[in-house]
Amino acid sequence: MSDIRHFLTLLDFSPQELQQLILRSIEMKQAYRAGKDQRAFPGSVLAMFFAKSSTRTRVSFEAGMAQLGGHAMFLSAQDTQLGRGEPIEDSAKVISSMVDIVMLRTFGHDIVERFAAHSSVPVINALTDDYHPCQLLADMQTWTEHRGSIAGKSACWVGDGNNMCQSYINAARQFDFELRIACPPGFEPDSALLKANSDRVIIEHDPATAARGADLVVTDVWASMGQENEQRERAQLFARYQVNSELMSLAASDALYMHCLPAHRGEEISAQLMDAPDTVIWDEAENRLHAQKALMEMLLLSNRA
Repeated sequence: MSDIRHFLTLLDFSPQELQQLILRSIEMKQAYRAGKDQRAFPGSVLAMFFAKSSTRTRVSFEAGMAQLGGHAMFLSAQDTQLGRGEPIEDSAKVISSMVDIVMLRTFGHDIVERFAAHSSVPVINALTDDYHPCQLLADMQTWTEHRGSIAGKSACWVGDGNNMCQSYINAARQFDFELRIACPPGFEPDSALLKANSDRVIIEHDPATAARGADLVVTDVWASMGQENEQRERAQLFARYQVNSELMSLAASDALYMHCLPAHRGEEISAQLMDAPDTVIWDEAENRLHAQKALMEMLLLSNRA
């Protein structure tokens, strides 16, 4: 099974493959809007396992697989043996013997790694506690559509050093840009990941300093799934880490801002920016569909070879 391609982090693809994937995403979006038939994989089945709730991930993967001519199967922890203690390795062997591709949205990153290690078909990480690479494909597609190449640019992450932040660190490496992370002390991303990318990633606890001159400003909720009981405490600690017009005035004059959604308006991002007529946040959300279609196409074709 070692020759099966998986997408668990951005590092599973080369920078060149990622660039090709982004261009293909844009191409598939244009074809979709032109009403072109994209059913290249009739009869293919995507198994979607959700241990965490979802809106954009489920809708984009399910719609995307249907548009590719296949079928998406929703599996939840409550309704499968995976949620009742069956070993991940056993579930992986069985499920992958019946479907063409698998997508998991779960907690520990080790779960997708163990599943992939025993899967006979490609596995996609649709979010773990450590990484959210599919969202980065959508973000990079959005940037490319609006600004061209991000290579050599500077991005500023504002907020918690969470799975999105850690995927942005990988993106800085793979797409060749500088990343400044503005987070409260004690909420930094993984130290080993920071050390491995110290040539292009810096921690700057002051959001104003981090955002100054940035080409892209990105944020996410202050309390991720599973951290809801910390919401009140985090709201106090993160109070000055809001992306708003004042912060954006320090960034480059043509800077974009992004949010993976769902957003808490008035917390990590102002309602004014969410509702601004020139925001790219809604493009970013839609691009989950197109980026993941391109990703599934690449993985399905790789498994046919």
